[in-house]
Amino acid sequence: MRPYALIDLHCDTLTDCKYAAGNPDTLDDPKRVLSLSAIPRDVRWAQFFAIFIPDEQRGRAAIDYFDQNRRNFDRQMKRFSDRVSPCRSLGDMEAAFAQSKTAAFLTVENGSALAGDLSRVRVLAEAGVCAVTLVWNGENEIGSGHSTGHGLSAFGRAVIPEMERCGILVDVSHLNDPGFEDLLEVAQKPFLATHSNARAVAGHRRNLTDEMIREMVRRGCLIGLNYFVSFLRDGGEVTSLDDLYRHIVHFLELGASKNLALGSDFDGAALPDCLNTPQKAAEAYGYLLARGIGREQADGIFYQNARRFFAENLA
Repeated sequence: MRPYALIDLHCDTLTDCKYAAGNPDTLDDPKRVLSLSAIPRDVRWAQFFAIFIPDEQRGRAAIDYFDQNRRNFDRQMKRFSDRVSPCRSLGDMEAAFAQSKTAAFLTVENGSALAGDLSRVRVLAEAGVCAVTLVWNGENEIGSGHSTGHGLSAFGRAVIPEMERCGILVDVSHLNDPGFEDLLEVAQKPFLATHSNARAVAGHRRNLTDEMIREMVRRGCLIGLNYFVSFLRDGGEVTSLDDLYRHIVHFLELGASKNLALGSDFDGAALPDCLNTPQKAAEAYGYLLARGIGREQADGIFYQNARRFFAENLA
């Protein structure tokens, strides 16, 4: 059994393998985990396509890297316009679904794309970016990932309200614990973690603590389950969907039934065999029902929670 729809909050397919050295049509490349041709035709699919910017790209180099990949996204939207449609809102997504097309949202993974310039928030919004992952593993002008213990910079504290003003969703996946605490002091609107799991179930520092999860539930935030083996299970030996189920149960125990979504990390992480294609991800819906997850909760995880979040927070 498959869901009516599936909304996936994160993949690295757009910039995977540095397209300039290979096939520029990254969105329909059979060598990648996610491709337009691999998406089940009977599932309405919405995908957040991230422009991933490596930590070593800073300043002008980061801007150029973003611009290059944004142009490639725009080009592919035109090339594959019979199967995919660029989206910026819930209305755009519903229109894409009505035409049996994949709904493609453009995001950025690593706020270095802003190059420390507050005015670039508006530039990214006008380029169609709907969400920005503030940091990656290392430091940038906003703050840091888990490689350091530094919190948000002064620029980072200023950029959160500017993103909220410009209609760009704040993504805290990769943000370290001190940075998360700093963000809670300045964020006024619900934010999201596009691809993060529960640290109590798998202890990687990239996962969310129970305290973080409870606070995100309280604020009406959204959390996308990550399929990366090391975030699903300590040691990474994932052999079945049971490890995904353990995270789901833990999130539900913390009250996140209306906050939980999917964030595969396709083409950006080592995936278990049970979740290494769009087809298998869609089939996980039937597995959850068989494990006793109610249809309403399963629908929430696969699309309804994200749909509601878009309606309330994505202009």
